[in-house]
Amino acid sequence: MDWPTILAFAQTTTQRVGLQLLKDFGQVQADEKADGSLVTRADRWADEELSGAIAVTFPDHGVLSEEAEHIFPGSEWCWVIDPLDGTTNFARGLPIWGISLGLLYRGTPVFGYVHLPPLGQSFHGWWYGDSGLTGPTGAFRNGQPIHTSPDAPSPNHFFNLCARSVAVLKNPFPGKIRMLGVATYNLLTVAAGATLGGVEATPKIWDIAAVWAITQAAGATWKPLEPNPIFPLIAGENYGDRPYPTLVVSRAELIATFLPLVEFLGQK
Repeated sequence: MDWPTILAFAQTTTQRVGLQLLKDFGQVQADEKADGSLVTRADRWADEELSGAIAVTFPDHGVLSEEAEHIFPGSEWCWVIDPLDGTTNFARGLPIWGISLGLLYRGTPVFGYVHLPPLGQSFHGWWYGDSGLTGPTGAFRNGQPIHTSPDAPSPNHFFNLCARSVAVLKNPFPGKIRMLGVATYNLLTVAAGATLGGVEATPKIWDIAAVWAITQAAGATWKPLEPNPIFPLIAGENYGDRPYPTLVVSRAELIATFLPLVEFLGQK
């Protein structure tokens, strides 16, 4: 795999799309989808732009995207697109939202790139797992290496919740809670060492594909909150409605601290 080409493509394409999204930021009308989440014409435009760029640059790669294609094609290489993660923030004028690209090899993410235009931040990383692939390693923000925090929990350390996990607060919690409204950025703050953990109760595959690679490359531990493995994806399966309740912590030792507080989110 030509990793420099992959990285350059992700960087230039998300920056190009991001510039247009900044022009529409806080200016577009949002509609409600069947699952209750919001969508705008900017989401749909960005989805088409990203999918089209992939088709031109990598014609033998598949695409799975939030706004268009939900069936995993089963191709050896497949991009998973979230064209605008944080649509509610975007539509309401809150400057935390991003564009997410995850590259899967045989159904499992090995590279992720997330660009957050309002913050001027871009994250990327490689995580090969047991794929047998080799190449660059590590996780980065704006080209600089990042790593998870080695700290122990305290009242002055952060943990991120999502909007659907606030029931966690019925019990005392070992840290300060933050809620950012963007699934990718929620978990990327763990990778960058800003938070000790984060939980997402109902993320979809496009919310987590890119950050699966980036967070683990930065040293984080990923803990699904249900027994079935998330990856590899299965050819022909529809991933449009399937949630993946997830806990991500800065190091494996903190699973024992945080899992008992959030594991109920994975129970159906």
